[in-house]
Amino acid sequence: MTNETIAGVRIPDSALAREATELVREAASPLLFDHSRRVFLFGALRGAEQGLEYDPELLYVGAMFHDLGLTGRYARTDQRFEIDGADEARRFLQAHGITGEPAQRVWTAIALHTTPEVPLHMAPEVALVTRGVELDVLGLGYHAVTDEQRAAVVTAHPRPDFKNRILAAFTDGTKDRPATTFGNVKADVLAHFAPGFARADFVEVIRASPWPE
Repeated sequence: MTNETIAGVRIPDSALAREATELVREAASPLLFDHSRRVFLFGALRGAEQGLEYDPELLYVGAMFHDLGLTGRYARTDQRFEIDGADEARRFLQAHGITGEPAQRVWTAIALHTTPEVPLHMAPEVALVTRGVELDVLGLGYHAVTDEQRAAVVTAHPRPDFKNRILAAFTDGTKDRPATTFGNVKADVLAHFAPGFARADFVEVIRASPWPE
C-alpha cells in the first residue's frame, strides 16, 4: 500500500522501504512483523513528541530488522540475536547504496536495542528504535503517546496475547545460544522458560579468570 499513514505517521514508501517490508513479512511470523511495524510507529511518535529530527527510512529499516535474529532464516547460534538482525540490516542497506556511518547507525540501533539507557544518548534513529521497542514490549513511555495514537497503531497492527507470545518468541530465539544472553535482558527470559538454564554470574567470571589475583 502506498502513502500509508497510521496514527499520523507516514510509512516510508521508497523502493528500499518496500523491499524491507517484504523481506520481514516473508522471514518473520505475523507476531514479529506486526511488532516491528509498531516499533517504527511508536518510535516515530516518540520522536515527534521529543522534537527529534531523524531519517524515517533508516528508522524504518532499524525497526523492521530489529528482531530478524529471532527468525529461522536469520538466526545464528554463535552471537546475540540482536547482532544477527544488525548484520543483515547493514548488508541490506549496503546493497542499496547506503554505506558508511548511516549503515553503521542502523547496525548500532539494532545491536543495542535491548541494552537499557545507552541507546537513548545516541543518534535519534538509535534512540527511537529503543523507544519503540520499550513502549511496545515494556510499556515504557505508554502515556507519552495519546490514547488515540496508541489505538490507531494497534488497530493497524494488532497485538493479541502479545505478552505471552513475544516471551515465547524470545525463548525460542535464544534457547539454542544461552551463553549469548550473559549480561543482557534475555537471560531473564531463559531463567523463566528454558529448563536447565544456568545463569552466568559476572562475579564468578572475574573470580575464575586466569589472573592470579
